[in-house]
Amino acid sequence: MLIVLISLVVIFVVVAFFFMRFAPQFGQGPDEARLVEIQTSPNYKEGEFKNMQETVMEMSFRQMPKILYEWLFNTDGRVPKSPLPTQFSNDEPGTDTLLYVTWYGHSAILLEMEGKKILLDPMLGSAASPVSFMTRRFKYQNPIKLEDIPEVDAVIYSHDHYDHLDYHSVLALKNKVNHFYAPLAVGEHLKRWGVEESKITELDWWQSANLDHITLTATPSRHFSGRKFSDRNKSLWASWVIKGDRYNIYFSGDSGYGEHFKLIGEKYGPFDFTMMECGQYNERWKPIHMMPEETVQAHLDVEGSVMMPIHWGAFNLALHDWTDPVVRAKAEAERLGATMINPVIGRRFALPEVRPQTSWWEEVQ
Repeated sequence: MLIVLISLVVIFVVVAFFFMRFAPQFGQGPDEARLVEIQTSPNYKEGEFKNMQETVMEMSFRQMPKILYEWLFNTDGRVPKSPLPTQFSNDEPGTDTLLYVTWYGHSAILLEMEGKKILLDPMLGSAASPVSFMTRRFKYQNPIKLEDIPEVDAVIYSHDHYDHLDYHSVLALKNKVNHFYAPLAVGEHLKRWGVEESKITELDWWQSANLDHITLTATPSRHFSGRKFSDRNKSLWASWVIKGDRYNIYFSGDSGYGEHFKLIGEKYGPFDFTMMECGQYNERWKPIHMMPEETVQAHLDVEGSVMMPIHWGAFNLALHDWTDPVVRAKAEAERLGATMINPVIGRRFALPEVRPQTSWWEEVQ
């Protein structure tokens, strides 16, 4: 029995090694020439990318058994018991004077602004992991149909984690996308998946690129990166400023609360619309994921007008109830006098004319 057990462990380790080594969904890192360029970034230090301020999570080895127990057995409320309402539709083209927004759940958003269509972190697949049976998307009344996603002018990625950069979504969308924008080294994954290098622009923090008259600027966030054990912090993470002639928009990506929000507000604000991370948090890892009350404060720090909480409504990636993010953020927004909107997944709406604020999650059993 001991020999059999050891043999099974060895086989598992070997299979896991080759899976991680060759499966395409893990992506790839930069070659030597590109790595030399990346290492010149002021944010690349001691062999990896660093946050602006010290970022340490309270997750010691001694805490892991408790976290694992909570994850496996304290599951009530973390996943909705019935499918979430969705209102996907094929809407007619809008007017350039309005900002059209479609939220697909989590951090995936379609912006239609000033004649351009821009997809943000289009993780539209069924599982936020390298395998299909883990971290499954919540059930939707009508699932996302990748074939119905329109052709877009740009895709913007905040970082390379599975719940933001999805292999299967890239394969389905890459021929519908005119250009991809990503933080440093994230584009290497796209190349592995067949995106032409000429269609990829990588930016460091505070660098900008032009999408015709719209300026896209990568700005700091407080997070980390990596798709496997060996590439932690080898690519950069970012938030984004999207500034057109009429609208100025901020997308937080993933971030713990930090000093960078006020810096961004001072440099690029005020913002007509902010999409702020709100979900998958825990006191143990709050340096990399804001608590809901911090989400609202970050919105105020960047000098935002209307805020939409994101990074919730799709996956169970933390220990809180699935509705906690929006409930707590809504309460804090009301306390501080901030304007927060709560669209139904898939419902296209036009700012500033429409500000959806129905508590749709209360109807979910």
